[in-house]
Amino acid sequence: MNTQTKAAQLKERLLAGETVLGCFLSLGSPLTAELMGLAGYDWSLIDLEHGAGGEVEALAQMQALSATSSAAIVRVESNARQRAHRVLDCGAHGVMFPRIDTEEDARAAAAAMRYPPLGVRGVAFSNRVCEYGANFRPYLEASATALLTIVQIETRTAVDNVDAIASVDGVDVLFIGPSDLSHSYGVLGQFDHPEFSAAIAKTVEAARRHGKALGILLPKPDDMEHYRSLGFRFIASGSDAVLLNNAARSLVHNLRTQLA
Repeated sequence: MNTQTKAAQLKERLLAGETVLGCFLSLGSPLTAELMGLAGYDWSLIDLEHGAGGEVEALAQMQALSATSSAAIVRVESNARQRAHRVLDCGAHGVMFPRIDTEEDARAAAAAMRYPPLGVRGVAFSNRVCEYGANFRPYLEASATALLTIVQIETRTAVDNVDAIASVDGVDVLFIGPSDLSHSYGVLGQFDHPEFSAAIAKTVEAARRHGKALGILLPKPDDMEHYRSLGFRFIASGSDAVLLNNAARSLVHNLRTQLA
């Protein structure tokens, strides 16, 4: 399946109201990326903000995910256009932009995803996403509508400006970073705190008003129905690092208990 087809299918499912499940890839490994993709996630997020590795490792993970049904989303370090361009040229099906606090931030992120005249993405023919020059024009024509643009709402400032952020053409998903957002309100990890709940409600209302999808990294898997009831459909749970860490610690604890 070529890049624009896989990207378009994910976006179409999301816009049709379907819940699409994702995971985070933090280890920088193509093997764990392939493993997570084969587990059945609809999308896998390669994390260049907090995860291990850089763009070279991201490319290897995208290549690994191409052998699975999981779309490759990359979280870049900022909304600087070069950061988005690099991963898009390597074949990302979408980009997540952290710390989008203002309408101007959101406009810069959306512009980085699109070629002129809609945006500022640079034209390059001989890269992976367009089969090294063999498929550029079809990719050029499909990319504006196929690629997924995800902006993170993770500060008090972002919530204050969330209606303006949601109004930006080209933004597809408002994605809650619950740890950063709760920390911004001084209630780190208190996901039932009234201020955190009010911030969620304001984001939900802005998304509904402007026809945007809602996304979140679930604080815990049992929160799925709560957030789905609020309208969240782009839902992440689990990362390669956390799952491996938990499984390893659980196994060692079990074995040592038997030795005691």
